[in-house]
Amino acid sequence: MTKSDKINFSTPSGFPEFLPSEKRLEVYLLDIIRRVFESYGFTPIETPAVERLEVLQAKGNQGDNIIYGIEPILPPNRQAEKDKSGETGSEARALKFDQTVPFAAYIARHLNELTFPFARYQMDMVFRGERAKDGRFRQFRQCDIDVVARGKLSLLYDAQMPAIITEIFEAINIGDFVIRINNRKILTGFFQSVGVAENQIKACIGIIDNLEKIGEAKVESELEKEGISFEQTEKIIEFIKIDNSVVGTLDQLKYLARRSESEQFNLGVSELETVINGVRNLGVSEKRFCIDLSIARGLNYYTGTVYETSLIGHEALGSICSGGRYEELVGMFLGEKMPGVGISIGLTRLISRLLKAGILNTLSATPTQVVVVNMQEDLMPVYLKVSQQLRQAGINVVTNFEKRPLGKQFQAADKQGIQFCVIIGADEAAAEKSSLKDLKSGEQVEVALVDLATEVKRRLV
Repeated sequence: MTKSDKINFSTPSGFPEFLPSEKRLEVYLLDIIRRVFESYGFTPIETPAVERLEVLQAKGNQGDNIIYGIEPILPPNRQAEKDKSGETGSEARALKFDQTVPFAAYIARHLNELTFPFARYQMDMVFRGERAKDGRFRQFRQCDIDVVARGKLSLLYDAQMPAIITEIFEAINIGDFVIRINNRKILTGFFQSVGVAENQIKACIGIIDNLEKIGEAKVESELEKEGISFEQTEKIIEFIKIDNSVVGTLDQLKYLARRSESEQFNLGVSELETVINGVRNLGVSEKRFCIDLSIARGLNYYTGTVYETSLIGHEALGSICSGGRYEELVGMFLGEKMPGVGISIGLTRLISRLLKAGILNTLSATPTQVVVVNMQEDLMPVYLKVSQQLRQAGINVVTNFEKRPLGKQFQAADKQGIQFCVIIGADEAAAEKSSLKDLKSGEQVEVALVDLATEVKRRLV
């Protein structure tokens, strides 16, 4: 092969590839997230990476997301089949860009096999064709939960979401965070009350949702472009900047509701109060959540409660968990009312940013806790027996099958972050003993083989 024939085997831009220490961190976090999800009764499902394009694009679900289409690529000897392989209309397929729309289609496909309210979690890969940059990927893992009902869904499911978010991030121990809660009906109703036309409200909500990214001056400018008057803009900015305690903000909202003629506004305030009371009753500390009237979530399928979670002191990381309630998303496939509420953690992005910020650290490159070193080839039956005894005691073990200088075996174990080496030579084997070397402290002790598992467990840190 000449130099010009070399294949570029680097990963495509935006498609991350973890080293073992990073992958082990992801698995560790997935285990925490899964444990919390299941403690609230969520059950796992997995939807295909590929959906029909018309499903992903139904009623504007795509939003601003760039979808990756799927097209067959035929080998050179089968090009004659090209005209027959094209997929159009209902047969066109694409990679899923989130979990919520495919979940809605999943319910439609399995409606008679599910029990409602149906609570599921997914921790699948999703794909977006956006420009790859730091912390932004084209393939990434999302950890989602949603609850969907037929007809009516209690607002207490909305209240559970901040409790779940709190348990996850406290278990991960990433520092102080705050869950910002709002209700889109409040925003819609407020826009109505200041005279914003119905056909302008969605665009205005989208502008408000970008306040943190673009700043107040840009928001004012964008509202002006939408035809919102200076007086209306002043009232909108004053409203979304209400910044008080949870109790104080609710009191202000209830005061405004008594004076408002907007049914949407009053309903939104009532729903928000129910959710906040539920969050309190679930024991979530008030330092973990607040009401933020500028939060709207960009996707238009959200209709009620919305959430965004920020890491205090690291707000530039953006939302680390978000979601909300929707009324029409699932039902649009079935023609019936099926409200739902859910949250999503973009885990790949979160890991990348938390590692870069020094908030999380990778784990060791291997789960191995003990190496049984190879002193003599003829003692391999002893090494295999001891290794199995340690594994049966719940200890992760690697047996060195090849004999190398003892120092090199120690170095290889230490490089991978393995703490212990078990050393058994001819004399130790005859006496049914071993030497246990702690590579962290350098200490080496003699241990009877019958006591080896107990001693390793006692010393594990």
